[in-house]
Amino acid sequence: MDEMLLLTRILLVGFICALLVSSGLTCGPGRGIGKRRHPKKLTPLAYKQFIPNVAEKTLGASGRYEGKITRNSERFKELTPNYNPDIIFKDEENTGADRLMTQRCKDKLNALAISVMNQWPGVKLRVTEGWDEDGHHSEESLHYEGRAVDITTSDRDRSKYGMLARLAVEAGFDWVYYESKAHIHCSVKAENSVAAKSGGCFPGSATVHLEQGGTKLVKDLSPGDRVLVADAEGRLLYSDFLTFLDREDGSHKLFYVIETRHPRAQLLLTAAHLLFVAPQHNQSQAGTLSSQALFASRVRPGQRVYVLGEGGQHLLPAAVHSVSLREETSGAYAPLTAQGTILINRVLASCYAVIEEHSWAHWAFAPFRLLQGMLATLCPSSGGTPMDAPTSPGIHWYSRLLYRIGSWVLDSDSLHPLGMVVPSS
Repeated sequence: MDEMLLLTRILLVGFICALLVSSGLTCGPGRGIGKRRHPKKLTPLAYKQFIPNVAEKTLGASGRYEGKITRNSERFKELTPNYNPDIIFKDEENTGADRLMTQRCKDKLNALAISVMNQWPGVKLRVTEGWDEDGHHSEESLHYEGRAVDITTSDRDRSKYGMLARLAVEAGFDWVYYESKAHIHCSVKAENSVAAKSGGCFPGSATVHLEQGGTKLVKDLSPGDRVLVADAEGRLLYSDFLTFLDREDGSHKLFYVIETRHPRAQLLLTAAHLLFVAPQHNQSQAGTLSSQALFASRVRPGQRVYVLGEGGQHLLPAAVHSVSLREETSGAYAPLTAQGTILINRVLASCYAVIEEHSWAHWAFAPFRLLQGMLATLCPSSGGTPMDAPTSPGIHWYSRLLYRIGSWVLDSDSLHPLGMVVPSS
């Protein structure tokens, strides 16, 4: 049995690699062989604009304040000096404090320094404020943890600051704010922050509809469950629950809350998860999936999602009344069905995340579904879950594999910035 599972995994890895590489060579946004990537057009930030458009100390940005770091504290070892010669540090205190920062902040700052020199030859990045040990900033400022920097260009040309802020966003800072006419404020997540990963999931309190009647918490799904889904034409049917693509019992996550009123429904899902949005034309149209699947973070009030109608016999396009953020501690779960869709809290969602192409993701999981079905037939004693027990915590190995391959084949812009974190091997 173990040998069969190992052989199946090897064959599956080879098959999916061949499929994804070939797709990268022929179509889609992948780089392809011999193709030159077109430079991305960058738009400067406006004065007082911040990205992402949420408060700095929320999980959607740099995360919570974790306490002031002093030279005598145990956490002082979390700070590392930055001696990059391509960065000018103002260091008006003459203590070297502005050079001290977390490793994540250092990595993003060094990346930004290269971008600044490429954007404006002869100009360097300048840091006016880094780690603050003297209490010069507001209460609970991330400067006290070495997680924030205030920056300018070396020539102090304020006409460049909007573009400097955009370059900081591209360099990977978790929150960038065109705070003042005199500087740009940037900050990062804590090294051990739960905000450092998002993936695509629903909270454990979410419910699904079962074929035998009634509902079940998504966290309690198990082999043999058949749940309510919709096909490509919007027809309702029941499909096998296959596995969890990600399962984090009791984890602390930031969820987008999508609410409708007619019909009334509320769905919580993470930023990188896909949600079907109905086309704006033909307002009477109901239950078709010819519409676009969007990241939850891109859904806006006024757009229409699909909600189970009265009697539970069909789907209705329902206008989104509000979109908000909520922190939950009930865990995070990403169920996969054979159909690739699922009704969660009566709202139709994709089973996929990270890449904003539902059809691509469903196609990429075709080998997994095929071989899982074959092994279930050959090894019925395994209970129908031969490829991995869906109750296992963490990210599914097949999801990790696809993410690694996708990171190589696709442009970085094709993947959600709050996608999964894959441990380096």
